[in-house]
Amino acid sequence: MNTVDINCDLGESYGVYRMESDESILPLITSANIACGFHAGDPATMRQTVQQALEHQVAIGAHPGLPDLQGFGRRRMDITPREAYDMVVYQMGALDAFVRSYGGRMHHVKPHGALYNMAAEDDRLAEGIAEAIYKVQPELYLYGLAGTAMIEAADRIGLRSVSEVFADRTYGPYGKLTPRSQSGAVIQQTEQALAQVLRMVKEGIVVSTEGTPVSIKAETICIHGDGAYALALAQEIRTLLESEGVNLSAPGIGIAR
Repeated sequence: MNTVDINCDLGESYGVYRMESDESILPLITSANIACGFHAGDPATMRQTVQQALEHQVAIGAHPGLPDLQGFGRRRMDITPREAYDMVVYQMGALDAFVRSYGGRMHHVKPHGALYNMAAEDDRLAEGIAEAIYKVQPELYLYGLAGTAMIEAADRIGLRSVSEVFADRTYGPYGKLTPRSQSGAVIQQTEQALAQVLRMVKEGIVVSTEGTPVSIKAETICIHGDGAYALALAQEIRTLLESEGVNLSAPGIGIAR
């Protein structure tokens, strides 16, 4: 039986600006990536999201991003590997304090937005991020874009990696995500997203924007919590995978939800 994780980016409310679907999504997923205050999130939101994730027995991961609240961490910045290291260590520490205060343990780290995409392409940035995780908590998993520098950096350093695929994003001919600046980067039709998920999980294939099949390793499926239809998409994906006999579990947990 196939086993796959469903993860979602959560805790991205900030001050008076609220993401309303977080608590409703938690029962549908197996791991949560919680914003750490740089691209989104604030202390109260972090605490509340950690508490809710633990209540729903969802694996908790830090979701560190670039220091860009106005751009939601999706604008690229010219940073060094050392700066990436420092940003990740800082944000991991903030979230881990909340997790430990409730008696929980962090499970993984998944970079956010532009930092994620930059590290997928840049070996040195990827190594800076992987090293940060390894130095702080070497037992954690690094969630990274399947087939990219992040997965390779984790493997080199001895950090456990999880290859991530996206339900609501299109792919280029080499397995890279279509940049959000380009038309068609985000899948708007639920049927198209579901068909893409099923093929990635069952066949290890994603069809690129050019119509060519690309091999891909699907260990965890991302749902963007800030998406307009995030809750409905999470429910549809869970129902589809369960109907196909796919076991749903966060890596290393061994308990289906």
